[in-house]
Amino acid sequence: MRKFKSLHLISYGSLIAIGLSTLLLTSCTDQKKEHKESNLKTENSHEQHADHGEEDVYTCPMHPHVHEHKGGSCPICGMPLVKKGKGSATVKDVDLATLLKPTNDYVVSQVPVTNVSTADQEVTLESLGRIDYDTRLNNTISSKIAGRIEKLYVKYRYQHIHKGMPVMDIYSPELVTAEQEYLFLIKSDPENSALIKVAQNKLMLLGMTQSQINDLVRKGKPSYVVTVYSNYSGHVHEAGNMGGSNSNAMGQSGMSEELPIKEGMYVQRGQTVFQLFNTDRSWVLLNFFAEQASLIKKGMPIKVVAETAPDRSFQAKIDFIEPFYRQNSKTLSARAFFNNSELKIPIGSQVKASLNVTLTGKRWLPETAVISLGLRHVVFLKQGGGFQVKQVQTGVTINGKVEILSGLESDDNVAINAQYLIDSESFIKTEN
Repeated sequence: MRKFKSLHLISYGSLIAIGLSTLLLTSCTDQKKEHKESNLKTENSHEQHADHGEEDVYTCPMHPHVHEHKGGSCPICGMPLVKKGKGSATVKDVDLATLLKPTNDYVVSQVPVTNVSTADQEVTLESLGRIDYDTRLNNTISSKIAGRIEKLYVKYRYQHIHKGMPVMDIYSPELVTAEQEYLFLIKSDPENSALIKVAQNKLMLLGMTQSQINDLVRKGKPSYVVTVYSNYSGHVHEAGNMGGSNSNAMGQSGMSEELPIKEGMYVQRGQTVFQLFNTDRSWVLLNFFAEQASLIKKGMPIKVVAETAPDRSFQAKIDFIEPFYRQNSKTLSARAFFNNSELKIPIGSQVKASLNVTLTGKRWLPETAVISLGLRHVVFLKQGGGFQVKQVQTGVTINGKVEILSGLESDDNVAINAQYLIDSESFIKTEN
């Protein structure tokens, strides 16, 4: 009985295995038929689509995964979309040697090109600067005699002084002696006009005015204190070099309103007592970048707007262009003189100036077509099926255009977007 049951179990197992195998075989056969039928349908649909004509597809040369059904610009880089041809396009006239050239020397591409155009450009240059003193109107009041300051009429820095205003009273033994000699000649030898004239000139050289000499003759006795008058107008900035221990005080006067010169101090002949700065005539000191320096010419009109007086803009002309770059500066300085007696713009005010320049007959390329390598500039020149690196000499860059001085002919085609042809791991090399 046990053997009979075993045989029955084996028979049932065999039947089950055979049934499963049959089902699997039938399923595979059905899947192959369905796959074959789908392929046939796909081929038929392609054939029918080809018969009715395919729809145009536009793509970006730099981003091939971008597909559009109409022309326009690439949403990623902005380049114009080009129509994609039917089927694969074959690149012709490109041999293996060309393809094996390094990317820093030759690039195979079909990017759009442009060429050098000659046109006139209207340029508005803007510059920043400040209001400064006209140094031609800076004057000094010096002591013509050695003596002691008895009285000061100037008490603080930036005090305004008019021409003919008294600045100090001074006592000088030398001047007293000269006065006595002059009075003696007038009384003892009034007929000796030549000698009297020499004595009078000596007094004037020592700082006395003609009216003071007339007062001396009328009084008939020497004046021990003589008033010194200013021959200029302006405001006091610095007091003279008093020497010795007062040199530190002079340095501190630049940070305070107190003058280092005091009543009772002694001055020497020829010593500068006051420095006067006149703001009636001032200049605008403007800074221009190196690439703008060639456009700036003497006599060019400019419009200036001061930060402290935006409602009082004024016109001026460039009177002087400094022939050097100042230390630690990458800008060229130009000066424009103007009359500040009515405008009253404070010295040191920040200003913004603008001037119009017309460039005629210049050769231009789009700024995107030129790559700056520091001191050199290059473009990608179209040659055959690719682009060759070409060095060019450039001028100014304005309004998205670069002036081309040399290196390209008018009929040379260059890549309009040179940046897309650069391999980030390559160093661009140019032929000298």
